[in-house]
Amino acid sequence: MIPPALTFSGARILLPEGVVQTDLCLSEGRIAGSCTGKRIDLAGYLVLPGIVDLHGDGFERHMAPRRGAMKEMADGVVASEAELAANGITTAVMAQFWSWEGGLRGPEFAEGVFRAIRQVRDSLVTDLIPQLRFETHLLDDYDLLPDRLTEWEVPYVVFNDHLPHERLAEGRKPPRLAGQALKAGRSPEKHLELLQRLHANGPQVPAALDALCAELHRRGVRLASHDDHSAEDCAAWQARGLRISEFPETAEAAEATRAAGGHVILGSPNVVRGGSHKGNASAIDLIAMGYCDALASDYHYPSPRRAALMLARSGLLDLGAAWALVSSGPARVLGLDDRGELSPGKRADLVILDAENHRVAATFAGGRVSYMSGDVAARFLA
Repeated sequence: MIPPALTFSGARILLPEGVVQTDLCLSEGRIAGSCTGKRIDLAGYLVLPGIVDLHGDGFERHMAPRRGAMKEMADGVVASEAELAANGITTAVMAQFWSWEGGLRGPEFAEGVFRAIRQVRDSLVTDLIPQLRFETHLLDDYDLLPDRLTEWEVPYVVFNDHLPHERLAEGRKPPRLAGQALKAGRSPEKHLELLQRLHANGPQVPAALDALCAELHRRGVRLASHDDHSAEDCAAWQARGLRISEFPETAEAAEATRAAGGHVILGSPNVVRGGSHKGNASAIDLIAMGYCDALASDYHYPSPRRAALMLARSGLLDLGAAWALVSSGPARVLGLDDRGELSPGKRADLVILDAENHRVAATFAGGRVSYMSGDVAARFLA
């Protein structure tokens, strides 16, 4: 269905040149240069480009609200999309693990998540992009991965290494071993044995990653690294052709990525909290140093909007630059040049905020309503 033509008047609009009070025209799902159709009075509201979320795993509780409750995963995707839209997100990268952790982070669960996304995404308004987070030491799964990605229609892979290497190298039990084993459906002894075996794969991992990355590049898969700690980490990934670094743990890693022409993604919750919950580099500090291309929701969908507005209120960035970190910046990282700003010809992806309290009043993706609540709805229905 072709979205109706609309003209928004009376609102303050964030355009590429800054915030102005002007008309914004929507036609056939795109921003139009001339106005037709129904005129909507949005005085008292602020209209900004829709949020492009580069990495979020906050959907897990919708997919499996309790352990074992995973029978209607497609309904979980629908519920997740409603939450995304309610937070102004119009394009969402849904990050799912393939990890030794098992359970909700095992390959079987990943298959169910990606099947559910395929099943319903064409009937939803928010643009959903599946992403796989793959643990680097799972050498036995390397041969399976490329064909699984094709089968699951996953265009984006991030490489993680969450093994507690220091503890394993010292022969000590990792923290929370029993809890992890329970979630994975293993005994603590079997879980520790698996971790030790994967840790022992270490010397073989670099060469295996070289070959795997080359094959995934050949298939057109977008690749990123995760939790880079040092310039050496970044150089190794860059040698494999990776240009995206998610959540670098240090300023050194962020600087090395940017110096090599790569993209740095930071977590919005880090900004909102005023620091990393793990004690890593402060996102605010990295933004101040110019080492950030985009902010992602990570585990909390309200955070991109809140983080951008906090950065603007603090004076660290003006609103245009702050909001670009959740709109045009991430769109550029993903190679999506049809969205991220309110310019003629771009997709009509936008979020309408109450100008006083900055709560989300409505969200449009491709000119279609994905969320609307409260007083603003009366203006559209008048």
